[in-house]
Amino acid sequence: MGSITIVGLGAGSFDLITLGTWEKMKQAQQLLLRTEKHPTVDEIKKHGVDFSSYDAFYENKATFDEVYMAIAVDVIEKAAAGNHVVYAVPGSPLVAEKTVVLIRDMAKERAVAVDILPGMSFAEVLYVRLGIDPIEGLTIVDAADLEQLPAQMPTALVVTQVYNTQVASDTKLSLMETYPDDHEVVLVQNLGLADEKISAISLFELDRQQGIDHLTSLYVPPLDKKEKAFTLEPLVDIMATLRSPGGCPWDVLQSHESLRRNLIEEVYEVIEAIDLKDSELLCEELGDLLLQIVFHARMAEESGDFSMQDVVDGIVEKLVRRHPHVFGDISLDDAAAVITSWDNIKKEEKKERKSVLDGVPKDLPALMRAYKLQHKASKVGFDWDSAAPVWEKIAEEIEELKEAVAKECEMEIEEELGDVLFSVVNLSRFLHVDAEVALNGTNRKFHTRFLTVERLVKTSGRSWKDFSLAELDEFWNVAKREKKAEK
Repeated sequence: MGSITIVGLGAGSFDLITLGTWEKMKQAQQLLLRTEKHPTVDEIKKHGVDFSSYDAFYENKATFDEVYMAIAVDVIEKAAAGNHVVYAVPGSPLVAEKTVVLIRDMAKERAVAVDILPGMSFAEVLYVRLGIDPIEGLTIVDAADLEQLPAQMPTALVVTQVYNTQVASDTKLSLMETYPDDHEVVLVQNLGLADEKISAISLFELDRQQGIDHLTSLYVPPLDKKEKAFTLEPLVDIMATLRSPGGCPWDVLQSHESLRRNLIEEVYEVIEAIDLKDSELLCEELGDLLLQIVFHARMAEESGDFSMQDVVDGIVEKLVRRHPHVFGDISLDDAAAVITSWDNIKKEEKKERKSVLDGVPKDLPALMRAYKLQHKASKVGFDWDSAAPVWEKIAEEIEELKEAVAKECEMEIEEELGDVLFSVVNLSRFLHVDAEVALNGTNRKFHTRFLTVERLVKTSGRSWKDFSLAELDEFWNVAKREKKAEK
């Protein structure tokens, strides 16, 4: 039976290898390097020390976990075959080195002797460069293991093995679930080498940096005590409690169908807060709307369909996919190009749809649905070139409505009135005005002015029936003048 000695190649330059490690490497019967991509390797070659590396494993395996497992198995097999192996890893053997953990566990099962020599990790150099003391708390994790971190990180964080831009992007998205997008982090490249680069950046900029490679790590300072990390967990937990046995009887009885009206009402209350330009009310109404989303997600999780995390993951994945000009390597010059790209991506995603009009919800408010149906039809050329024919169409539909009224045919009146409204919505598209928003604005205006008329009637001491329409109309004009005076 052979043996395994595990050593570290240090944090960068050759002079950071310990003397004990160097002696073991020179005397090794078989020297195995996890990777040849390390700054000390050129110097090792100059000293004539023979070695082999596992770099080919990185090309042949689909994931890092598969790579690490394959390396560990191979090292164990070589030792079990009677070889005295020296296995060298970047940095220090027991600092963020998964293969060492695997080898140590496997060696116990196979009764293979393992000796691990201490080495200088990149962490010691990092402490000096950044002026940090690990006694204050520091978590070191491989980029591939970020999902295992707690939602609320109590310490500063060092992320190692940020191999390339894709890993950097995945790291960014994982961290942004816990940290603010603009949280200042420190990108560390080529630590301990002549071309060492240390950059303070915002978290959202991580995957936009140049030169990200196998010598890239990330330092993430802890959140300020005043800075609260964003999380949906409190609301998700409360909803789970409300829906659980012994929770709220009303909440337990609800279904997706029973909450449809609530969801619609909350959306309109959000819209009203936006129109009123009331930020405090908007914050409250967005909370009510979010509650509805969490409610539906909770019911879906109970039935095994999906969870709130699936909802979040799904929209994040969709946003990344539909913004290749931001998260990919495509360059778009203006908003029009972005919209065209977005539409093309959506077409590819929805290519199973049979009709151009598919995807317009049937339960939308009528004006909004008319707008969307017309907009979809226009994308395939079924539309006028200008607003002029639309005006003519409105006049034509009004005449047809008058004819229906003259006939006193109720069904025909309803149909022709619908045609008039549909034509007016068509005009709104050419005028770049949302008909639903416009009508809501008029509804609010009517409501405000009528309240003034109501007030004037009440203060007069007379009843509604005592006023002529002309007198009430004058009150209406008073309401209009008051509104203008406010402006």
